[in-house]
Amino acid sequence: MKVISVNVGKKDQISWRGNSVSTGIFKVPVMGVVHAAKLGLDGDVQIDRTVHGGLDRAIYVYPSEHYELWRSELPSGTLERFGYGAFGENLTIEGLMEDEVCVGDELIIGSARFLVKSPRIACYKLATKLGVGDMLKRFGQSGRSGFYLSVVEEGELEAGDAIAFGARADGTISIADLNRLLTTDSHNHTLLEAALASFDLSKDTRDYLVSTQGT
Repeated sequence: MKVISVNVGKKDQISWRGNSVSTGIFKVPVMGVVHAAKLGLDGDVQIDRTVHGGLDRAIYVYPSEHYELWRSELPSGTLERFGYGAFGENLTIEGLMEDEVCVGDELIIGSARFLVKSPRIACYKLATKLGVGDMLKRFGQSGRSGFYLSVVEEGELEAGDAIAFGARADGTISIADLNRLLTTDSHNHTLLEAALASFDLSKDTRDYLVSTQGT
């Protein structure tokens, strides 16, 4: 398990329904050591912290293994315009997938420590960036969400760093489990109870589950 690319973004503009909207989704790889602070990577702009950013969503991680699958499914040339960071991720990683990591797992990368908090629920900015109208539906149904980390202990990291598990959660609810609960298995009360019982689940995901499930 390792980091393939560290990606940060500056403030940019996209056109959405006739309006110019600010975004930080255009992440690009950076070389060298980067500091991971409580609210994200140094040099990374987070415009709308209702969907990305804050203590529970400081760092967005995405498995590099998903890229080839997306290239085979999306219109030709869609991803070729972008390098790693195409999905707005801060860390493009290798060797750790959604079904292998649970909410509450601790990850050690470089000298920093992180806590797995939730899957990503994509917003319209991803579809707009990639130019794929039904990208949000595709993204949600694919299960290839990546996941958000909070920063337990600030530190330095860079591309090539190994990823190691620290303390492990009880394994009750994985990121893949949550993806199913949020999409294709929304009436699974066993999964719902496990998710809501997880102390480390991010507040926004907890609130979303409660609002959509009528719990």
